Amino acid sequence: MTTKSATKCDVKDLSLAKEGLLRIEWAAREMPVLRLIQQRFAKEKPLKGLRLAACLHVTTETANLVIALKAGGAEVALCASNPLSTQDDVAAALATEYKIPTFAIKGEDNETYYKHINAVLATAPHMTMDDGADLVATIHKEKQELIKGIIGGTEETTTGVIRLKSMARDGKLRYPIVAVNEADTKHLFDNRYGTGQSTLDGITRATNVLLAGKNIVVLGYGWCGRGVAMRAKGMGGHVIVTEVNPVKALEAVMDGFEVMPGVEAAKIGDIFVTVTGDISALDWQHSR
Repeated sequence: MTTKSATKCDVKDLSLAKEGLLRIEWAAREMPVLRLIQQRFAKEKPLKGLRLAACLHVTTETANLVIALKAGGAEVALCASNPLSTQDDVAAALATEYKIPTFAIKGEDNETYYKHINAVLATAPHMTMDDGADLVATIHKEKQELIKGIIGGTEETTTGVIRLKSMARDGKLRYPIVAVNEADTKHLFDNRYGTGQSTLDGITRATNVLLAGKNIVVLGYGWCGRGVAMRAKGMGGHVIVTEVNPVKALEAVMDGFEVMPGVEAAKIGDIFVTVTGDISALDWQHSR
């Protein structure tokens, strides 16, 4: 059930806020660099007067990011980029404890998802922060009157960067976007280490399978693929990599992984993880 408060929001249950606050504070202990930035922002207020619209995973980590942005003087409005990753207690805490307009409900349907996107865009943002480029796409398709007031934006995932580069090539991208996904720190640390751990954690929680001894097929050997393969091997899995780029395929071999075409891996794989940022990495042809 959606609950409202003085701070404009649309979250599942505001009574979850205290639990969410504890989890946000716990996550902050593991984010020392962001904490230092927040302390500096609180003094210098470099974002004073700016409105930010963010469409990101509504988790404890994102919570600390938007809290830091608010400390810097920004007016931040947040919605969920993936309804399945939303943490309802965190959304409630942001809306009540930090007075940040938050629009996110775990498992929300498509209609609600876009209602929430429009809610953050109703703030007439100066900047956008995207994970998947849905904010940018909505602005360009339905809210073009906002473009004149937008300074720029950020995009932090491969899928979104692909969409934005396509728009830029076609001359349709009407304000600058920083591809955070292409930063070295994103590749070397978040993708390689964070994605590997969180992906296998998600598989374990969802299936309760023992990874040791399983044939784990990693489709794509970019930075995320490296991370998943590394962690899967560490859990005792037999890792098989599929990769269309010959250089990356050779790199996977040199890293100690078996490499084969996807149709061959499909015959013997137990667990499949697609980490390409593109479509059809795992398709009907693999089910034959």
